[in-house]
Amino acid sequence: MFARSVSRAAARSSAMPMPAIRSYRTIPGPAACVNARPQVGKTSIAPQQTRASSEHAIANPTLAGIEKRWEAMPPQEQADLWMQLRDRMKVDWHQMTIQEKKAAYWIAFGTHGPRARAPKGESMKIFLKVVQLSAVSVAVFYSIHAFAGSQPKTMSKEWQEASNEYALREKINPIYGISSEGYEGQGFVQSPPAEKS
Repeated sequence: MFARSVSRAAARSSAMPMPAIRSYRTIPGPAACVNARPQVGKTSIAPQQTRASSEHAIANPTLAGIEKRWEAMPPQEQADLWMQLRDRMKVDWHQMTIQEKKAAYWIAFGTHGPRARAPKGESMKIFLKVVQLSAVSVAVFYSIHAFAGSQPKTMSKEWQEASNEYALREKINPIYGISSEGYEGQGFVQSPPAEKS
C-alpha cells in the first residue's frame, strides 16, 4: 500500500511544473536610470539593443537649439535625450556628429540648473540691500544711545579709582593684576571723570 502511494506521488510531482525561482533583485528608480551602466555578465540590457541605439546618430532637429530649449523641456524628455547621448558616447567619439558633441558638453557643463547665471542687476540689488540694512543698524544704535539715560555711577573715574584702592587693600589678583609686584597699568580706570551736576 505504501509503495503504491509513493509511486503515485512521484508520478504526480514529475507531471506538475516546478514553480519558478523568485528573484529578489531591487528595481531601480527613475533617477538610477540616468547613471545606469550595462553590467558584464548580467542580462539586464541586451547587448544588441545597446549596440543598435549607439550606432545611429541622433537627429539634428532633436539637438538643434538645445541650449534654449533645455530648461523648458519636461524632465522625462531631458532624461531620454541624456540617455540617448550617453549611449552615443560609448562609441568612438570620431563617429559622433558635431551636434551630438556640443549637446553632450552643454548638458553636462552648460549654464542651466545650479550653474545658471544670475539675473541681470542682481549684484546691484544685493549691494543696495546691504547698504540699506547697514544704515538701519547704525540708526538703531545711535537712537538707543540718544534715548538712554546717563551712565551709571560705577562708570565714573572716581568710582574706578576707589575700586583700585579696594583691590590693593584686599590684594586682589596678586600674580599678574593690580596687586602684583611692579604693576604699572591703570587697574579698573577706564572712564573720564564724572560730570558735576
